[in-house]
Amino acid sequence: IRVVWERCAQLAGESRIRGLLHLYVGEEAVASGVMSCLQPDDAVLATYREHGHALLRGVSAASIMSEMFGKATGCSGGRGGSMHLFDAATRFFGGNAIVGGHLPVAVGLGLADQVLGRSGAVTVCFFGEGAVAEGEFHEAMNLAALWNVPVLFCCENNRYAMGTSLRSSESQIDLALKAASYAIPAWSVDGMDVAEVHRATTKALAAIRADGGPMFIEFQTYRFRAHSMFDPDLYRDPAEVEQWKQRDPIATFGDRLRSDGIVSDHDIEQMWSAARNETESAVVAADAAPLESVDTLL
Repeated sequence: IRVVWERCAQLAGESRIRGLLHLYVGEEAVASGVMSCLQPDDAVLATYREHGHALLRGVSAASIMSEMFGKATGCSGGRGGSMHLFDAATRFFGGNAIVGGHLPVAVGLGLADQVLGRSGAVTVCFFGEGAVAEGEFHEAMNLAALWNVPVLFCCENNRYAMGTSLRSSESQIDLALKAASYAIPAWSVDGMDVAEVHRATTKALAAIRADGGPMFIEFQTYRFRAHSMFDPDLYRDPAEVEQWKQRDPIATFGDRLRSDGIVSDHDIEQMWSAARNETESAVVAADAAPLESVDTLL
């Protein structure tokens, strides 16, 4: 995830990727820890910062990169762009640009699984803390609890909704408490620790699959880059950003694996090299792909 999106930032700077681009750098432990727990029948919805989730769901880097380039071989046919990645085959339902707009859709997907008797299937819905201030959040929580739908709500709390801090926009900043007010089991975990994310998700999914109804996890995380590529990022203290970078989830997990003797420096470098090679192959494929056809626009 880190390699692909750092490369996308470079490509956006060269105007090879156009439109809004919201990077996931710093938050990778959340997507990695959650997505590794899912089954093929599960459904996934995410925000406009959905690229890592799509990769881990099995949408290829080439398909995603082609979408960013506006090419016909992209996962949304070149017409979705960065904020609307979609892949029906993997039950990845976006990529949604409206803040909080996909929360009712998640309830609908969960209700569909329930009505159609898809036993064990869970809908996993990712959203930022800013969505918790939207009316759709409260409506979705209420209906999810009333109907006991199999949905895991994953709040990626990176502390800033665009340029507005959580403390500046919401009177109650205990987000798990808000979800719990709808009689939904809810708790907060360290979203910078991929192992902790995985443990919490495993626990939640097991309960939901056993007909435990909806659950809510708040993942405390942080984005190292600005809200989008067009954001000058003047609202955060640079010292705060640097402090969070000391908890880089990739670096800290790598250190843990090395100290436990699970991987070596050579192993980790091979992983980085493989990621760089896959990313460059995706860029080459996207460059060579045809643009979306005007003939099929309507």
